[in-house]
Amino acid sequence: MSDPRDALYCTESMAAVWSPAVHVSQLLAFEAALARAEAHVGVIPHAAADAINAACTTTPVDIALLYRQAAQAGTLVIPLLDALRPHIAEAGRTFLHWGATSQDAIDTALMLQSRTGLDLLDADLRRLAEVCATLAEQHRTTLMAGRTLLQQALPISLGLKAARWLGLLTRQIQALHNQRQQLAVQFGGAAGTLATLGSNGMRVAEILATELELVLPDLPWHAERDRVASLASVLGITAGAMAKIAQDLVLLAQTEVGEVSEGSAIGKGGSSAMPHKHNPVDAIFALSAAKLAIGQVPIIIGAMTHEHERAAGSWQAEWQALPDLFRYTSGAVARVADAVTNLQIDAARMRANLDLNHGLLMSESLTMALATQMGRPTAQRLVQEIIRRVLASGNTFQQAAQADPQIQALLSTEALEQALDPAGYLGSTEQLIDRALAGHRAVVVKQD
Repeated sequence: MSDPRDALYCTESMAAVWSPAVHVSQLLAFEAALARAEAHVGVIPHAAADAINAACTTTPVDIALLYRQAAQAGTLVIPLLDALRPHIAEAGRTFLHWGATSQDAIDTALMLQSRTGLDLLDADLRRLAEVCATLAEQHRTTLMAGRTLLQQALPISLGLKAARWLGLLTRQIQALHNQRQQLAVQFGGAAGTLATLGSNGMRVAEILATELELVLPDLPWHAERDRVASLASVLGITAGAMAKIAQDLVLLAQTEVGEVSEGSAIGKGGSSAMPHKHNPVDAIFALSAAKLAIGQVPIIIGAMTHEHERAAGSWQAEWQALPDLFRYTSGAVARVADAVTNLQIDAARMRANLDLNHGLLMSESLTMALATQMGRPTAQRLVQEIIRRVLASGNTFQQAAQADPQIQALLSTEALEQALDPAGYLGSTEQLIDRALAGHRAVVVKQD
């Protein structure tokens, strides 16, 4: 990694994809593909295309110098072309960058890098999804408290929570796949007319797209940035999805909850002052990376305001914001994947926590059992009265319900026990888990 801080917020592979060297290599790939496409149509001689291809493949480039020169020139392409020309045989020198403009090269290079970046995200999301699928299957009946507004609500299973994570991940995998299928070549020439290529412009664009394995758009999109904004939005949503899972993990790992913890390793999650601490560092850095990623999205959407045929400032902002968005999203995904893969689960603590409020989280279940015989409003009032007795006496919800004469008259001992059993109030949990698993399998099979 060129910046040591990348180790905190992004993966090494994603940092490499968005490195200056790779960006320059993709600019060179564009120039070489353009020359081949134009030679195929007969716009430039084949000898010229061969010379340009050779130079794009073999010319040594001083990346640091190139970027310093770009700051003066206003675009990286100008100094790059200057660096290439002396290395191109005379037959091809005139035809370098023929009919193109800097934005064609830069936008197309960003799309090529985005394709690789999306592939990396897809691999990590799939790795995480497989772990969640396993958790959903293995913990179908592992009871825990479902929480709303950070308060215990109803019993759920860890398998259902993992299934909801899986459903969230499946949607992100599909959304990123759809974005990958829409990555388009940018080729419009100086102002989007391809005027220098005469009647050959669209044919060259078509072959260029085929050479680079990108979509051929209906029109050049140099000033209409919905493609980039759509990509940014999906990446931001993916980062937000990672933040949701990471937040769950952080909350479940709190000392007072203690239902999960991250896998231990030497030097991981400690404190400089408190030797007993085992902090959920993967989830914490996933949250921070997600926040950084989401922060790039408004920049890119705000940069959609392009003046006429080329923007003065908005387009240039994408050069930094889009790579950063990919970097930070990769960090969020990878950190969550590591956290869930190595997750330590305390099923006994989950079950014990169900009884922290004297069993009151079964109040809805008891209400519904009584409602079939006395109507829901009356049943709700009765259960609320029992809850007041529990809070005043310190007895359990079960003890108070068993002692109530109205409940004794309406529910048998067996029916009351069933109404107060958390394992018996999981509703459609099994079916919901099955749906999440089937949805995931469908996406994986379809894309493979």
